[in-house]
Amino acid sequence: MLNAGHPILQFGTSRFLQAHVDLFVSEGDDALGGITVVQGTDNPSSTRRLQALAEGYDVIIRGLSQGEAVEVRKTCRSVRETLHARADWGTVRERVRGPVQVIVSNTGDGGWVLDPRDSAASLREGAPAPASFPARLLALLHDRWQAQPAAELTLLPCELVSRNGDALRDLVTGLAADWRCAPAFTDWLRHHVVWANSLVDRIVSEPLEPAGAIAEPYALWAIEVQPGLQLPCRHPSIVLTDELVKYERLKLFLLNLGHSLLADLWLRGRLGADMTVLQAMREPSLREPLEQAWQQEVLPVFEALGQGKDARDYLVDLRDRLLNPFLVHRLADIAQNHELKKQRRLQPVVQLAQVYAPGLAQPRLTAALAPY
Repeated sequence: MLNAGHPILQFGTSRFLQAHVDLFVSEGDDALGGITVVQGTDNPSSTRRLQALAEGYDVIIRGLSQGEAVEVRKTCRSVRETLHARADWGTVRERVRGPVQVIVSNTGDGGWVLDPRDSAASLREGAPAPASFPARLLALLHDRWQAQPAAELTLLPCELVSRNGDALRDLVTGLAADWRCAPAFTDWLRHHVVWANSLVDRIVSEPLEPAGAIAEPYALWAIEVQPGLQLPCRHPSIVLTDELVKYERLKLFLLNLGHSLLADLWLRGRLGADMTVLQAMREPSLREPLEQAWQQEVLPVFEALGQGKDARDYLVDLRDRLLNPFLVHRLADIAQNHELKKQRRLQPVVQLAQVYAPGLAQPRLTAALAPY
């Protein structure tokens, strides 16, 4: 499905993006317009999903809201065009030269890894798509700089990396230096493009076939305010903030850390292949170590940071979310890229404790950080 292009370009086809960013644009106010989705892998299931996205797909919101059971089926129609990065690279380049105002990404835990095969040759007209996402983004931004250097452009990475906009900017500008790009281009990357730091929070537990997802009612997209920032839409779950780090810590060090601790206990215990988060939370041998880690090893760090009340309040709601009887969230899915996730979710809590709560014992986090 090809046309003149749309103002939002999205890298990734995950069920999370379908039930979060894409759904927000579909049901929000003042949307910039439609979304062009770019598939970055050659996974056959992603290809089947890609073909169905632009036809409109359903998202089932299922769970508890203020103690009441909720189940709502929504149809998402914000995706207007679908492309494959490798097969349709020429068209992707055309889109970035033209109407794109916002670029969104969620490329998975290993999506920012550079590939040694990529080189400055990717900047040439007619060159094939680079292998890695950072290199693809650099090539596209180079096209944009040449075609519309004065046009506004915001990047909104949704990867679960602390200060993800800053991190992606540094990765891409570092690659530009390696490729010996023009200093004027590197300066444009740093000072004209808006690299937004953001934090996404929603449990999306199951896919629907061929496209769509099942998600919890809770949703948050916290975005740090900065000059020139463009949003894809206005939505009640989009929060603009000057204190993004507070949202990041709560989500990463309570929800995500909790997920990874449960996954680690599940892996080391060699438990049932289809065990879900709900089942784990109902199993004392898994629930109790998690609660002890939260109470004895994580909350004291929040207290030392002056965020104790926020963390305790978040934890109350979080238990309800993890005990949601309507979601089937498999530990096997959470355990994908397990070692990398532990480094992002557990290791920073240990490092913060060393600075702000020296002497705090963290035996459960330390044990989980040991390679599985």
